[in-house]
Amino acid sequence: MADRFIRRAHPSRIVQKLTAKAALERRLIEDGDRILIAVSGGKDSTVLAWALSGLRQSIKKNYELGAVHISSDFCACCKKSILAQKLEEWEIPFTDLFVPVIGRLKEGEKMNCYWCSTQRRTELLKYAMEQGYNKIALGHHLDDIIETFFMNLTGKGELSAMPILLKYRKYPVSLIRPLGYIEEQQLIACAGELGILKAACTCPYGARSRRRDVRKALAAITGGSGAIKRRILRALASGAGDLLEELPPGL
Repeated sequence: MADRFIRRAHPSRIVQKLTAKAALERRLIEDGDRILIAVSGGKDSTVLAWALSGLRQSIKKNYELGAVHISSDFCACCKKSILAQKLEEWEIPFTDLFVPVIGRLKEGEKMNCYWCSTQRRTELLKYAMEQGYNKIALGHHLDDIIETFFMNLTGKGELSAMPILLKYRKYPVSLIRPLGYIEEQQLIACAGELGILKAACTCPYGARSRRRDVRKALAAITGGSGAIKRRILRALASGAGDLLEELPPGL
């Protein structure tokens, strides 16, 4: 029944349905939550903002939203003005936050994806706590989650994934990924239907990412089948420990 709905429904309806499903099944949103959406200017986080702005009625939860965009000293989003306009239409307060990612590198160190993501995540947590948000919503989707699992499996020898719900021990903040049940191709179709930021921002360091190799390998394994991807996602939560919901070690 679910697969039949996914094949026949409009892309925006699919995103609404699957976002609500993830929010309810994974207990991502509760009454009284103050949720900060990390928006990059690309399709994923922008669709996420749109989906969360209209989700209250379907999941019967009352919550507040805010959005923050992180600018850096190597990547200035050319779509910030368009993004701000869309967020205003959806009644989501918006802030642009500058982080000197390259400027924080110590002498002799080189820029890499891990360093960038660590600096951005640190500032997100800091800003969220300062502004009284208890949850941070990220725009990662189903493909991101299973790609990360196989990257950790083959690169680190670890059975770990990108959790849909991540609760910090030391901070009064949780990370949520409400798009975790949605394939990237479904988000692209939804963004196209809504006319939202059709081209994503391009990171100058992304071309060297190992994620691209894993993505190609998974495309060969799954044949692009959404049903197979969803089975992999279910498998990540079927063992002794739910890899889609975890506490980060020591945090």
